[in-house]
Amino acid sequence: MNSWLMIIMLIFLLIISTGTLLLLLFDMKRMTKQLDEIIGNFGTNELVRTNTHSKILIQFITKINQLIYLFKQDQQNMVKKEKELKEEVTNLSHDLRTPLTSIKGFSELLTDPSISEEERKEFLSIIQKKIDHLTMMADGFYELSQIESSDKPFTLEQQLLDKIVVEAMLLFYNDFEKNQLNVHMDEMTVSPILADKKATNRIVTNIIQNALRYAKSYVTINLVEEETYYRLRVVNDIGPFDHTELNRIFDRSFRLDPSRSGGQLGLGLHIVQQLINKQEGQVAADVHDHKFMIDVWFKKWD
Repeated sequence: MNSWLMIIMLIFLLIISTGTLLLLLFDMKRMTKQLDEIIGNFGTNELVRTNTHSKILIQFITKINQLIYLFKQDQQNMVKKEKELKEEVTNLSHDLRTPLTSIKGFSELLTDPSISEEERKEFLSIIQKKIDHLTMMADGFYELSQIESSDKPFTLEQQLLDKIVVEAMLLFYNDFEKNQLNVHMDEMTVSPILADKKATNRIVTNIIQNALRYAKSYVTINLVEEETYYRLRVVNDIGPFDHTELNRIFDRSFRLDPSRSGGQLGLGLHIVQQLINKQEGQVAADVHDHKFMIDVWFKKWD
């Protein structure tokens, strides 16, 4: 009797094991089909699903789905970078073509024997300005390439941010006067910050130049002390602004002047972001009621 009972139990276990194995094989076949569909149509958000209760298989499928997610994320980043690169090449082509066309045109005019000496001097002056603009473009891209490719650490030392801001504002005093901009600066006497001197000068200069470029009537500058940072805020009024573009403020190819009539590259704020990130600081921008605000956080000197 016991022998028959053992045989029945073994048969029962064999049936259960065979059924479980068949279900597992069926589930693996179904998951393989899912993988084929995902590979064939990788643009979807589909992941591999399983009905099994096997912990080992569930863990295995979880790892496969993580790989799929990471690969899709990497693919999306590549598509985004390719799009940005195409946009930058298009923008750069435009930026180069405009001054080169002007240089070519005015150079041809200089060969005309009928032009006066005064006109000749005027054309030469225009050509020189266009050459200066091209030099500025080359310098900007060279500086950016140095920042992004350099592994050399910054020299973080005690810096007087209030002094750097005041000196930069004095440097652009004539430009503010020329643009008829009202400038307001709060009394700024703050403790030292921990920063690289050259990088900090470039950050402050780029922010002021950005305000000069786009401000309509005023620029306001102040420093605010926070727990571990000093926040430099520069505010200026601007014309109509598409708020959907706000998240692109720090992109290399972005500029507030979409017509590109100002002849300026969109590198200034991108360089600010690169430099402050390398000093463990932060930068943010916002637009509200025709006011453009940019905040830069510098670490305090301990």
